[in-house]
Amino acid sequence: MLTKFATVYPGHIDLPDHGQNATPANDRRFNNRELAGVFGKAERVAQVMDKGGWHSLWMAEHHFQFEGYEVIPNLMMLAVHLSHMTKDLKIGCGFNIAPMWHPLRMAEDFAMADILTKGRTIFGVGRGYHTREVEVFGAPMLDQNANRELFEEQVEIIMKAFHNERFSHQGKHYTLPPAVPYRGYTLKDLTLVPRPLNQPVETWQPIVSASPRAMDFMIKHNIKGAVGGGAATMQAGPMTAYRDAAQRAGKDLQLGENLMLGIFFHLADTKEKAIKALRPLYEEHAKMFAPLGFLPGATQAQVEAIGRRGGWDAAGVPTLDHYMETGAWYAGPPEGLVAYLKELEARYPGMEHINLSTPMATPEAVMLEQFQWVSEAVMPHFAKARATIAA
Repeated sequence: MLTKFATVYPGHIDLPDHGQNATPANDRRFNNRELAGVFGKAERVAQVMDKGGWHSLWMAEHHFQFEGYEVIPNLMMLAVHLSHMTKDLKIGCGFNIAPMWHPLRMAEDFAMADILTKGRTIFGVGRGYHTREVEVFGAPMLDQNANRELFEEQVEIIMKAFHNERFSHQGKHYTLPPAVPYRGYTLKDLTLVPRPLNQPVETWQPIVSASPRAMDFMIKHNIKGAVGGGAATMQAGPMTAYRDAAQRAGKDLQLGENLMLGIFFHLADTKEKAIKALRPLYEEHAKMFAPLGFLPGATQAQVEAIGRRGGWDAAGVPTLDHYMETGAWYAGPPEGLVAYLKELEARYPGMEHINLSTPMATPEAVMLEQFQWVSEAVMPHFAKARATIAA
C-alpha cells in the first residue's frame, strides 16, 4: 500500500527561461547570490510539505554547478537546518556521494544529523555520475569498475561504524585504524563518536542498472532502493531484480517492498493544460540529464541536438509524450494521478513509498502549488492506508 509520499528537490534555482528554444544548459551561468537562493527555496518547499502531511523531502548532493541546476553541496547540514523549520517531515539524503567523502567523516556527519533532527534525517548513499564532481575530489568516475569497487568498500566501512561499538577494517583502499601508537597503546579498533541513535540505520541507494552485483550488495546491507519511472515500472526491471536478489539471500520480499518509485508530474484541470505547462520543463530536464546518460533511449546524435537551441523534432529527440507512455511522467488532473497510483499499488503490493517530483527547473511558485494540490486532492485517497499503518 502506498503510505509515504515523497518528493525530490535537487536544488535548482528559478531559471529565467525554459525549454529547447531557451538558453542551452552549458551556456547558463549565475552569480553567487542567485545560487545561494536555493536554500530559502528549500525552506519554503519543506514547510509546505510538512503542513501537507508528506513523509519526506529528498535532496541531492552536487558540487560546482554554476549552471544553477543542482547546487546543494551538503545534505546533512541542510537536513539539520530544515528540521528546525518543520515538525514531522523527514529529510532524505538522495544521495550522499560516497566516493567524494572519507567514509568515517560521512558516518560521523550523519550520526550528528540523526541526533540533532531526532531521527528525521534519512541516510542515503550513491556512486555519483558527474565527472566534474567525483574526479575533482580525487575519486574515479570515468573508470566505472574502480568507482564501484571504492563505493562498495566505503559502504562496508560505514555500516561497520554505524552498527558496532568497536570496529576495524582492512581493504584495498582503507586500513582502519592504522597501527599507530596512541597514549601508550597501539590502535587496533575504532569507535564512531557519536553513533546514530536510531538503529539499525535506514539506508537508501539509487537503482539505475539493476545489475545482479548491485542488487546483491544492497540486499546484503539491507539497503532500500530508489528507482526512476519508465522501465522501472515494468516488472522486468529493477522492481523484479531487487526482489530476486532478496530471494537469493533467503529473504522473502513482496514486489515493490523496500523500494520507492519516482514519477515526474504536473497537475492541471485538464490533460491538455498540464502537458502545455510541463513540456518546456521536460525539455529543460532533458537538457540537464541527457548528456549524463539519464534520458533513456536517446541516441548520441539526439543528445548532441539537445545541447543546441531548437530542432529537436528533426533530430528525433524523445518527447514528453513518449515518457508519459512509459509511466515515467504524468500530466493531467488529480483524479488521473490517483488512478495511476492505484494501478501501481496493485502492480507492486509491497511498495509503501512513492516519489512525486516536479521536474528540473520548475519555478518555486509552481512547485509549491503542485505540492499543495497533491496534499489536498491526491493524498486523501490513500489516507486510510496511512492511518492503518500508523495504528
